[in-house]
Amino acid sequence: MVIIEQRDYHVHTGGLPELVRLYGDEGIEIQKAVLGGFIGAFTTDIGALSTYTSMWRYGSFSEREERRAALLARDDWKAFMGKIQPLIHTQQNRILTPTPWSALQ
Repeated sequence: MVIIEQRDYHVHTGGLPELVRLYGDEGIEIQKAVLGGFIGAFTTDIGALSTYTSMWRYGSFSEREERRAALLARDDWKAFMGKIQPLIHTQQNRILTPTPWSALQ
């Protein structure tokens, strides 16, 4: 069963450009190498502003757990997290299960 993880980072006002820059320069390639299944990363123009959203596809919840544990164990990821954590105000994660007629099956 495929699952999609949606991760929303609500950034302190004014910090979104720096967060996006850091992800582009360092973070996203580390994540892609470990997590696989990258769907996309987005920012918001309407609604909850100053939000960075990424979406990741996994074959199962246990695969997600294994890949995220591997990511959290990496020294380069820990160093990256130290740079972005001061920018983040709150975080929300959701696990989405595609409907039978979804393109992401």
